[in-house]
Amino acid sequence: MLVPVGESVTLRQTVGYAVGVAEETDASAIHFVVPVAWHSAGDVEPAVRREVETLLDRVQVWAREDASGTTPAVETAIIGEEQYMFSPDDYAGVLADYADAHGVERIVVDPEYSPGGNVPLLRAMEVSLVERGYTVEEAPVETPVRRSRLTRPGGAVQFGLLFAVSFLFYQLLGGFAIVTGDTFDLFYELVTGTIAAGIVAGSLHRVTMSERPRLRRLGVQLVRLSLYVPYLLYEIVKSNILITFIILHPRLPIEPRLTRVRVAVWGGSPLTTLANSITLTPGTLTVRADGQYLYVHALFPSAREGLFAGTLERAVRFVYYGRAAAAVATPEERGDTELLQRPEEDADAGASVRSGEGSSEETRREGERSEEARTEDERSEEARTRDDRSDDDRTPPGDGGGA
Repeated sequence: MLVPVGESVTLRQTVGYAVGVAEETDASAIHFVVPVAWHSAGDVEPAVRREVETLLDRVQVWAREDASGTTPAVETAIIGEEQYMFSPDDYAGVLADYADAHGVERIVVDPEYSPGGNVPLLRAMEVSLVERGYTVEEAPVETPVRRSRLTRPGGAVQFGLLFAVSFLFYQLLGGFAIVTGDTFDLFYELVTGTIAAGIVAGSLHRVTMSERPRLRRLGVQLVRLSLYVPYLLYEIVKSNILITFIILHPRLPIEPRLTRVRVAVWGGSPLTTLANSITLTPGTLTVRADGQYLYVHALFPSAREGLFAGTLERAVRFVYYGRAAAAVATPEERGDTELLQRPEEDADAGASVRSGEGSSEETRREGERSEEARTEDERSEEARTRDDRSDDDRTPPGDGGGA
């Protein structure tokens, strides 16, 4: 039996259920495995590996506590270390490879298990495993009511990072007068900037970051970001040249379309970076972000093709996840692109408008003809009435005296 595990509120119950089923079915072994999380693409960081190993040790202790004898055997493993897992099929493929290697046909899943972090991949992963011929079942567990706290334990790292970002943003709003101004400006900007950044960092450092930042990873990401910024500027300049060409072209060759793209990035910072980068590039505008889906308005075909090719997406993955993550297939290759309005729909809409305009004109003309016919009928009726009255006036009076 194979059981993929991860931190969840029902993990303990799932382990107990798996052990009970294994004993009932005389399974020789239970394999508890942890697919490497998405943010650990490439080599697994030592801190991540220690956390995973601690989790597996805890699961192994629980399994031995629940087992009534020496069987079934309990095996644990970290899998997928050398692969960048993005889609549910990727996670299912890693689990299937392990199951085939160990002769496993039955898989028990924790209903609260989340292989993609905050991204809901569990149901799709289960379907993919069933399609591969495995028996998949969810452990019948009771989910406790979770009352999460808004604030989390803070620290000097969170405070320092938020203070630095707030101070730089304050100086940006002031036009960096701390550098360009005189001595008074320097003193004033230092004091006011420090006070403002201190208030922001002191108030929000416990609620701003979803997890405790790792300085080593943060430093690596900043180095990658320094490489990403020139590339983004290049894309902006290139798009500006295309926009200028389109504006000066006599035919104005634009083809505005609203598209939807499922991007291979997760989390607030990567998604925000990608969405803002798309918006900063002339010709594309991020209209809405819904989970991993970005709704983007593309003004001309080459902008849409660049979006589907995932050039900016690949660069953002490099910044946050490393070189291995940059090799993931493009949105078009993954089938994660969709045109929400196609050219034929535009043509149908235009024809409908023209048809509506023609129908309205025809209705107006028909009404005018009906009004003219009605007026003519009324005139004819009035003429007949006048003729009748004239005939009555010319008729001689009757010979009443002879009677």
